[in-house]
Amino acid sequence: MAEQEASGLQVLLSTLQSSCDKDVILNILSVLTDLLSLGTGRRIHYVISKGGSEALLQALTTAARTEPLDYSTLLPLLCLLARVGQRDRKFGLKVQKAEATDIILSLARRNLGHHLHLTHCLWVLRVCASNVTTGTTLGINGAMELLFKVITPYSKRHVRTIRAAIEALAALLKSKSNSRRAVNRGYLGGLLRLYQDWHHKDVSNNYIYIRRGLLLCLKHITNIQLGRETFLGSQGMEILFTSVQDCLTCKTLDPIITTVTQILRKCYPKESLPVATVRSSYFFLLPGNAKAEPPCEGSEGDYESDGEEEAEKDLDNEDVESKEEDYDLETDVNKLRSRPVLDRPEEELGQYEAMCPELSHNFQELESESEEEKSLENRTESFPSTPSRFIPSATSVKHPNYRLRNQSATEMGPDPGEKDFKVPLQNWTKKEKCRWDLSEEKRDIVEAAQDADSCEEEDPARSRTLTLHPLPNEAAWYKKMFYPECEALINPSPGGRLESSDIVTTLLEKHQGDIPFHSPCFYIARAKCVKSIPDYKDLAFPDFWGHQSPPYTKPMLERKYGVQRDKVLDDVRRLIQPGDVIGRTVFDLDEASHSSPGAPGCLTFFSKFESGNLRKAIQVREFEYDLIMNADVNSNQHHQWFYFEVRDMKLAVPYRFNIINCEKFNSQFNYGMQLVMYSVKEALQGRPCWLRAGHDICYYKNHYRCNAAAGGDTRGKCYYTLTFSIKFPHKDDVCYLAYHYPYTYSTMMSHLDILEQNRNPKKVYWRQQTLCQTLGGNPCPLLTITAMPDSKKRDDLEQFYNRPYVFLVARVHPGESNASWVMKGTLEFLVSSDPIADLLRKCFIFKIIPMLNPDGVINGNHRCSLSGDDLNRQWLTPNSQLHPTIYHAKGLLYYLRSIGRAPLVFCDYHGHSQKKNVFLYGCSIKETLWQAGCMVDTAVITEDVGYRTLPKILDKVAPAFVMNSCSFLVEKSRESTARVVVWQEMGVLRSYTMESTYCGCSHGLYKGLQLGTQELEEMGSKFCLGLLILHLKSLPCSKKVMAQAALLLDLEEEITDRAQRSCSNSVLETDDEPPCVEEIDYNADSCSDGEEDFSELDQEIQECLSWVEGETEDDEVTAGQTCSSKALRGLYISSQPVSNSTALPLRSTALGVHSGFESRPA
Repeated sequence: MAEQEASGLQVLLSTLQSSCDKDVILNILSVLTDLLSLGTGRRIHYVISKGGSEALLQALTTAARTEPLDYSTLLPLLCLLARVGQRDRKFGLKVQKAEATDIILSLARRNLGHHLHLTHCLWVLRVCASNVTTGTTLGINGAMELLFKVITPYSKRHVRTIRAAIEALAALLKSKSNSRRAVNRGYLGGLLRLYQDWHHKDVSNNYIYIRRGLLLCLKHITNIQLGRETFLGSQGMEILFTSVQDCLTCKTLDPIITTVTQILRKCYPKESLPVATVRSSYFFLLPGNAKAEPPCEGSEGDYESDGEEEAEKDLDNEDVESKEEDYDLETDVNKLRSRPVLDRPEEELGQYEAMCPELSHNFQELESESEEEKSLENRTESFPSTPSRFIPSATSVKHPNYRLRNQSATEMGPDPGEKDFKVPLQNWTKKEKCRWDLSEEKRDIVEAAQDADSCEEEDPARSRTLTLHPLPNEAAWYKKMFYPECEALINPSPGGRLESSDIVTTLLEKHQGDIPFHSPCFYIARAKCVKSIPDYKDLAFPDFWGHQSPPYTKPMLERKYGVQRDKVLDDVRRLIQPGDVIGRTVFDLDEASHSSPGAPGCLTFFSKFESGNLRKAIQVREFEYDLIMNADVNSNQHHQWFYFEVRDMKLAVPYRFNIINCEKFNSQFNYGMQLVMYSVKEALQGRPCWLRAGHDICYYKNHYRCNAAAGGDTRGKCYYTLTFSIKFPHKDDVCYLAYHYPYTYSTMMSHLDILEQNRNPKKVYWRQQTLCQTLGGNPCPLLTITAMPDSKKRDDLEQFYNRPYVFLVARVHPGESNASWVMKGTLEFLVSSDPIADLLRKCFIFKIIPMLNPDGVINGNHRCSLSGDDLNRQWLTPNSQLHPTIYHAKGLLYYLRSIGRAPLVFCDYHGHSQKKNVFLYGCSIKETLWQAGCMVDTAVITEDVGYRTLPKILDKVAPAFVMNSCSFLVEKSRESTARVVVWQEMGVLRSYTMESTYCGCSHGLYKGLQLGTQELEEMGSKFCLGLLILHLKSLPCSKKVMAQAALLLDLEEEITDRAQRSCSNSVLETDDEPPCVEEIDYNADSCSDGEEDFSELDQEIQECLSWVEGETEDDEVTAGQTCSSKALRGLYISSQPVSNSTALPLRSTALGVHSGFESRPA
């Protein structure tokens, strides 16, 4: 049947090409018109596939050569060509092949006086010009001159013809040679004047499509450099900026506003960032012969994707990029198979035996427990446990200002062979508790000071004096808060500084913290031993004081309509109305003179503290500042993480901040994400919280470029602006702003100290060792956590030694602080007294590296280590000198594999800035080959699908986790990441990257909410719960373990259903973000403007046909034109064939049942 219908259509088209009978041709055109005017575009595509375009072009060529011209045939032909041609991607080439370009131009010239006929010709001309080559040919043959005659001068007569001519001109100007020709002939100025005429005289906004068409012409002309220069010289910026101000209040004018905004952004004169060089302000001399060279620049996706494990896509090339993404999939089966090879001599693996003391421990303490340990156990039993379904909000924030002199030596940890890591403070196990009382705090301060003295004796370079910056000078407020004894803090003597112990004691006396797992004293003790390149002498108050999760979760920020274009127009105002622009540098890492307090009424910025990142601050207007982030050390890129202090603000004033050197092409800031803010005054009043903050947030491409002199290999790189406004909660407060909840290296180290001290040593086996020293001289801790054996009986010890390993790492990318919060939740759960945690410890031995890139975290990097390398791209061949943490982490994994103890699960904790939710990336041979379109012989390629078990479990037990966001593809560009290397070289089936969003969730219990630290920590504990369920489902377990599990877990309830999640997680989530409320072209040089929407031209044609039925175009249309138009109605809008025709009496219903068309008859 399908063949019969196809042959029927082919007979029609063949007859149309060959017949000279007017009635036959009109009959066929009537059938085709009916056929293509109903239903969807599938019909047109089917006609195209059967040679419809060629048949119509041939018929047009034949009809155009007949004298006199028969418009009863030509008009329906032209109408059909316009409908079919706009959906035929090769239509322009077919027009050239049929030699129809001159015919169409000739028809248009002959009908300059007949606007109905001319409109039909212009429709086809527009469709032909969609092909750049054909458009260039038309331009050479005088098409633009013809169109300018039609659209000028300004007139409201024959507006449909003018609209068709303007849209055809816009299509022609997509050709750069046509744009150049238009500029050289002065058409750009004419278009500007014509646009002004239509803008001023279209008071009722009846001709928006004409005004927008003129703007599209200007947009295409300004795609070339000559066009932009001429546009600027013709005062185009001023003209369009002034005109768009009249449109902002009318929502129906959004198409005009959007196009104007795109033109203004594109034509804004490009300039370099206001820095001497885009390379980092910090430099680190690499060991040996290695030199810190600028990294090789790849595409934007190359250096922006990995921790996100997904290449970014240019919005204007999504189809191309998606093909390239499939091409990136590894299709070589031999490379996908496990490759157990060594990258180092086998004898080197012996050094890692000392990092597995649990395998040789004799557990003598099980029989000879000291009284001190018993006392500690009794104390820890009263320590609040960590429930399995709730993670206590943790501390750790980065910002009190502590002045350190000669910030230097990090505490040099013991050799890897040592079983215990010695912490700086003396006798912490005996004297410190989680809930601190004042007497113990004072004692800790004394001990910390004693420790500092001992440090100084060992190494004089470590000597430093710790003080906090003076807090805001508001005496009345502080007297009320601190009483008179704190006045010295407010007004320190000019010649000296207060000792940190005095300040800390005063603060803690009046504000005793109640933050679990955090002690300011522990933090100071750890922070003063950190080694940094800038030699930090200040400590951020939030890190010192701590962070407590607020009692509520904030919803994603609702995007204010038009916020982005308002910001862009505000930027343009700087250029054309610079009267109120201040342009004063108020903070500069490169110039110490700019780092002092600024002028009255000006904000004061600061960022020289651990994890801080702000390079320069420029006051643009009274309440607006441009901010520039520092590049990663020894690099000239990776600008995303920011963390800085700001003070001297006014109350209830919206301050606008513009971070102008972002690199990613899009951001979750466009989809509801907010930055975080910490207020010192709020903290001192009992609310020490990092809170989501900011309004009018958007992210867009700006006019800054990187030139060769400033950036070396990054010449021509585009930058993006993150802009946000904030009203600070207090006058003259000290506030901290950050990309995400900060988590410093010192926070982690002090957190580990507290966990070790508060664990139950009879139940929790804990060893903290040093994996290695980093490039910067900071110890990278390695943890071993499991359950102590029940006794020294042979069976119990054998069960202990034979427990499978789980290997967890985090924070290889310094800017992904969310990974540390998830890891924090994992660690607190593992050492807690929760019975599920106790059972989990009995099932596994955990090897954990909580921070793989300490140097990057300390120095405020976003992605790299001090070597300027992305450490998650070094796992294939790590260098022992440049990438020590990766080299030794991989060595430890090699060792475990060599003794037959390869981990059951490996997971690398990351953060993702482009997607919502929490999800896993894994590795699968079959899924990769299937996605790449390769044939998979299941008899040859066998694969254990157990890699999917853990994500499926997490999807059920973790509210923030979404299985549908997970991916198990192996890409060539990811072959050197931890996930892929551990999977291939260690043979670990369950090797994952866990990605946590910076933003929030689109599914499940937290749908529509931004994730806070409590939710991230909860994810860490839920990951542990998932591991336990995985063990119970996948591995043989003893009856004892199963009995304990049965008491603690209802597995059916845990693994099968969650009422809050089942309804929402069934919807497949796509990788791409949903569109913004307001679509703005992120690539200002793009031609993507939406004018190719098929329905637009179809609607225009239908409107014109309705006009042919008898509607007048405007008041000036003559009666003769209307009557002649009515006479044409039956020729190509009637559903019936011509009454006196006898040839080919076919109706459109004859083709209505073909599978390619609508199922119902036409």
